[in-house]
Amino acid sequence: MEHIFEGFLAVMTIEHLVLMAIGILLGMIFGAIPGLTPVLGMTLCLPLSFSMAPIAAMVFLLGIYCGGGFGGSITAILIGTPGTAQAAATLLDGHPLAKRGKAYKVLMMALTSSSIGGFISAISLLIFAPVIARFAMQFGPPEYFVMALFGLTIIAAISSNSIAKGLFMGSLGFLLAMVGIDNLSGVFRFTFDSVYLYNGFSFISIMMGVFAMSKVLNEVYEQIYNPKKVQGIDSEDFIAIESDDVLEGKEIRRSLKTILKGSAIGVLVGAIPAAGAEIAAFMSYNEAKRTSKDPDSYGKGNLDGVAAAEAANNAVTGSALIPMLTVGIPGSGGAAALMGALTIQGLAPGPLLFRDYAFEMYAIMVGLLVINVMMYFEGRLLMKYFAKVAKIPKEFIIASLVFLCAAGTYSVGRNIFNIYVLVGAGIVFYLLSRFGFPTMPIVLGLILGSVAEDNLRRALVISNGSWRIFFTRPICIVFILLSAIVVFGVIRQNQKKKLAKS
Repeated sequence: MEHIFEGFLAVMTIEHLVLMAIGILLGMIFGAIPGLTPVLGMTLCLPLSFSMAPIAAMVFLLGIYCGGGFGGSITAILIGTPGTAQAAATLLDGHPLAKRGKAYKVLMMALTSSSIGGFISAISLLIFAPVIARFAMQFGPPEYFVMALFGLTIIAAISSNSIAKGLFMGSLGFLLAMVGIDNLSGVFRFTFDSVYLYNGFSFISIMMGVFAMSKVLNEVYEQIYNPKKVQGIDSEDFIAIESDDVLEGKEIRRSLKTILKGSAIGVLVGAIPAAGAEIAAFMSYNEAKRTSKDPDSYGKGNLDGVAAAEAANNAVTGSALIPMLTVGIPGSGGAAALMGALTIQGLAPGPLLFRDYAFEMYAIMVGLLVINVMMYFEGRLLMKYFAKVAKIPKEFIIASLVFLCAAGTYSVGRNIFNIYVLVGAGIVFYLLSRFGFPTMPIVLGLILGSVAEDNLRRALVISNGSWRIFFTRPICIVFILLSAIVVFGVIRQNQKKKLAKS
């Protein structure tokens, strides 16, 4: 409680509150514009966080993270186009209700559910993360290696459509992580006598290439070959939200059970690496429909359907940070961006984070609570302006993304080589994405590759080259079994899909 109180005092400053408000606004904008994502917004804003103190940088990025969770529902409700994948479940009942003149009510229900779900998720992070971190203090090199191996099995889980393509991208991430001076032997690897590669590739350059520059190239392609697909949205396509049909307190109370159930589902799903907010949203929506007294109304305009989906997809935000902060496994693109920000600030994710930087960690976790409260009031204040966000011309968005990518990448080390890496990564990953190769595995490979390699070699030094060390320690055995369960589950799922097709 002392740490929580100190964290609250640290967060409640004018600087931090302003950064939270700006982050939430940016998140809502990136979430509301179809084609953009909160992860893209976080990646573009990473360079801005370099000059900030750790707490300020993290609450700013967390504001984008949470604001984007709600932002995707804006266009899903108003024009029937989800701004983010996780808002697809919100569209099912949100848009039909909006077409009946209840757009304002639906948006308010989405905002209320998102804020409650996010707040509950932030509490789960505050309660469980320190407990798990204390348990993880028992980890040594063997445990860290097997844990990283478990994290890499997530590649199979998020590449179930094509495990081979996922493994290829993960291996490519591994290869990129090996570039530079070897931490243990001091040998130069894959540097090609270039001084720019002595410290390896810039994480920010690769992240921006994967999430931002490839997006720019895709938009340019669509502008050239599918111009009708990317035309601006006309005013008449929007449903007016100046409605007097306000959300009443009794309607919130009626949906409170659904919101709490959706929040619980979101927290549980979020704590599982790679599960994703969209999975949580549809699981919550289906559960609400299953237990409803009027299941036939779902998909035609049921307010509970909106509440269930939005509570769950925002409840993922806090719990998804638990594996990233405690054991260094980023289970989503947003968590990977936040992990990059922490690393840049000198706070390496893992169990030691809560021992050595307890003040900063509790301030960040309390900040997540405050952000979800602020999101509710900021959302109410800006409600009538939301429809204008998605009308921003695509040409302006593309030009802005190119400028922000170049400026942000150059600011890391201030050398032109990082821009070459940005452009090269953008082209390569754009081409790979056109052939169905997933992008998230390469981020996991890049982050976890060096962790797995370094700790494997340290563990083998401890055991004099014997691999038995990984099968005689209880924690290692647990992670090996979990890895086997994930791989077996994916293989079984693929077999069921093949049988269904045949």
